[in-house]
This record gives sequence, C-alpha cells and structure tokens, in this order.
Amino acid sequence: MGKLILLRHGESVWNQKNVFTGWVDVPLSGNGINEAINAGQKLADISFDVVFTSVQERAIETAMIALAQNKTQKTPAIIHTEGKMAEWTGIYSQTMRENIIPVYRDWHLNERYYGELQGQNKAEVAAIYGDEQVRQWRRSYDIAPPHGECLKDTAARTIPFFNDTIMKQVREGKNVLISAHGNSLRSIVMFIENLSKEDVLKLEIPTGSPILFSYTDGKLINEQL
Repeated sequence: MGKLILLRHGESVWNQKNVFTGWVDVPLSGNGINEAINAGQKLADISFDVVFTSVQERAIETAMIALAQNKTQKTPAIIHTEGKMAEWTGIYSQTMRENIIPVYRDWHLNERYYGELQGQNKAEVAAIYGDEQVRQWRRSYDIAPPHGECLKDTAARTIPFFNDTIMKQVREGKNVLISAHGNSLRSIVMFIENLSKEDVLKLEIPTGSPILFSYTDGKLINEQL
C-alpha cells in the first residue's frame, strides 16, 4: 500500500510580506524554515521512495529540510537529467545508491502564474480593484488575474503530470512526497477528491501542513497524520 503526502512549502519571504509571488523564485522565511522542520517531524517515520517538487526554491527547500528530519537516515538527492550535472552527479557506491531518496523537480508542479499581480502587495491591489475582484482572482476556478493563470489553467498542467508520472509510483506501492504550492496542490486535491468548482473555492492548503493519502483498493484515502 503506497502513501502519497502533499506538502505546501513553508511560509516564504513574500508570504510574510503579503505579496503575490507566483513564479517569482523567493526563499523561505525563518518561520517557513521552522514549518518545514515541523512538517518533517510529522513525517519522520515514513520511509519515502521518491519525491517530486516544483522547480521553485521554496518548494525544494521545504522538501529537503523536511526530509532531513526523517528517521530512515536516507539522503534526499536531487536527480539531474541534463548537461554536466547529469553526467557528473553519478554515485559510485552501491550502498549510497541504495540509501538516497531521489528528488525530481518539474515545472508542472509550479505555483499558479499570477501574471501582472506578481510582486504587488495584496492589500494594495485590493484597495485598487476591490476585495471581491481580488477574491475571484485568488480563489475562483476559471477567472484569471491579468495575463496570468486561473486554477483551471494550472490544473491543465498539474493533473496530467500527477496522473501519468506521480500516480504510477503510488500504484507501485511507493511512498511519495510532493512538495509544491497552494494552487498546484489545490488542483491536485480537487482532482483526487472530485471537488466541484464551488467546493474548491473553500479549499485552503496551509503552509507546512502535510496531507496524507493512502492508496488502497485503487483509491486514494485521506488519513490523519
């Protein structure tokens, strides 16, 4: 029986500053680092077989910090697939090859692209456009911010990747961690739990709080950690 754990990155420095981030690549805040540590402690007894993250620093940081708390003593190692990094990151010890947790980065898991809102303060945007307009940009399924993605657009890239690549590992009985973002994970949870466009408006994925699913009888079942 495989396990799937979804983990939204810890608080970033722009979460802390109440700024739209999207694809801007910013690090975790001090509080976000603590959230990643706490998440890792909750997951410390799970022996992970493979990890998927977005290509964004805050998601990668969260995964690596969380996995550093794991009791299996396995080493998370980013798997490079191109250029010299692919060529020169070979591991020439059978023992160590068997004691890594492969970490794969993929842009399909990136946060929703916020377009022209990126880098703008959320309160200042609300003062200009109104709270309701900002709520629709942030929480609706099919209303995109200016020149950005709506959740429907995000789901169009996350769900095929989730189905074709990640679920293949879960179906094989592997324990899989996804470290990603509020909206990329919202779209995946919407798919797993078959939520309606109305239900997904209420869905919030907190930073640094892992969500556990067990795969049994061909279904993902949400369990309490």
